[in-house]
Amino acid sequence: MEPIWLKSHLESLAGAHAAGRMPHALLIHEAPGAGGEWLANWAARLVLCLQPNGGPCGSCAGCKRLAANQHPDFLQIAPAEESRQLRIEQVRELAEELSLTSHQGGFKVAVLAPGDSLNRFAANALLKTLEEPAPRTLLILVVMQPSRLPATILSRCQRIRIRAPARAQSLQWLRDARGEEDWNAILDVLGEAPFLAAQSDPATLPLLGGEMRSGLNDLVRGVADPVATAERWSRSELALRLRCFENWLTDGIRNLAVPGEEVVENRGGVHLSRAAAPLKLRGLFELMDGVRELKGTLDTPLNKSLALEGLLRRLTPSRG
Repeated sequence: MEPIWLKSHLESLAGAHAAGRMPHALLIHEAPGAGGEWLANWAARLVLCLQPNGGPCGSCAGCKRLAANQHPDFLQIAPAEESRQLRIEQVRELAEELSLTSHQGGFKVAVLAPGDSLNRFAANALLKTLEEPAPRTLLILVVMQPSRLPATILSRCQRIRIRAPARAQSLQWLRDARGEEDWNAILDVLGEAPFLAAQSDPATLPLLGGEMRSGLNDLVRGVADPVATAERWSRSELALRLRCFENWLTDGIRNLAVPGEEVVENRGGVHLSRAAAPLKLRGLFELMDGVRELKGTLDTPLNKSLALEGLLRRLTPSRG
C-alpha cells in the first residue's frame, strides 16, 4: 500500500532512474514513523526490478526475490542483536560486498537503518565507500537525526526529507493497511507516526498513552513523585514512553506557541494544566532536547532511571 504523502518522492525517484540519473547515495531524513524505511525499500525494489515502469513491477524475478528476502544484490544493515549502533565490522563487510559484481547484472543496493546509529568508527569506514563508490551501487541511509552524522557523509548523499503526514492521510493509510481500529487514539499517543502505529498493539498502546499523559500532568500539578515515576517508567517500555513524552511536549509547545493563549485541552488530554505554574516555551524546548538525548543513549550504561528523574523534576512546580 503506497502512502499518499510519499507520492512526490516516488515520482522523483522513478524519474531519476528512468533517466539514468540515480544517485549512488541517498539520505532519507524522516519524521519518526513517517515511512523512511518503506521508501528506502521501494527505491531498492525500483532499481532491482527487471521491468520497471514508473515503479517496481512486483512480478519479475527481481521483485519476487526481494519480496521473499532472497535477493543476492540487496543488503539490509541494522544494529546487531541488542546493540543500538551500526558497527565498523558491519560497514567493512558491506563495503566488501558492494565492491563485487552484482549477481543480476544490474545494481547492488544497501539500506542502513537507522543510519544515524553509525558509531564514529563505522561512519569513518562508510565515508571511504561514499568517496569511491563502485559502479551501479545504491547506498541508502534512513535517519531521523542527520546532525548525528559527520558533515562529510551528509555532503556525499542526495537528501530526501519526509515530513509527518496529515492526520487524515495517516488514518486512511492505516485503515487500508491494517483494517478498522481506533487509530485516532493510537496517533494521539504516538503523534503523526503511521508506520509506528501500524507496528503497535491497538489494544494496549492507548492504555500506555493514557498512563503517560496522566503521569506527566500529575507531575506538572505537583501531585506525583518524580523519583518513583522515573523508577517505574524506566523498568518498562522506556523507548516507547520517551516517544509518548516527546509527543506530549510537542503538544505543549504547539499550544504555548499560539500568541495570547494559555495551555488548552486538546485531543490527547489536558497538557500542562492551568492549575500549575505553566512551563515556559523555552523550558519545553529544553526538555524536548533532554528527552531526545536520553533516547539516543538507551544502548549505553547510563543510569536511565536517574537521567529520566532529572527530566521529570523539571516538570514539577518546585523546579524553580
